[in-house]
Amino acid sequence: MEEKKLTRSTTEKWVAGVCGGMAKYFDMDPILVRVIFALLGFWGPGLLVYIVMWIVVPEDTAGEEAPMADEPVEEPADE
Repeated sequence: MEEKKLTRSTTEKWVAGVCGGMAKYFDMDPILVRVIFALLGFWGPGLLVYIVMWIVVPEDTAGEEAPMADEPVEEPADE
């Protein structure tokens, strides 16, 4: 069984990857987590919690090898 670890997403991120990481950890849609944080930001401590998590939660290093969807994949040149 794979151990789950809360990390900031490097692929599903708009600002710092906090919502993308939480969505991956809880197996949820990242947009739903972003909406929850936005609502908490207006009517609660959402912004403060986001900033603290940005500082405390480590960045995901497993996704660094894969290219982003909008980046071209470099193929080796034929010689």
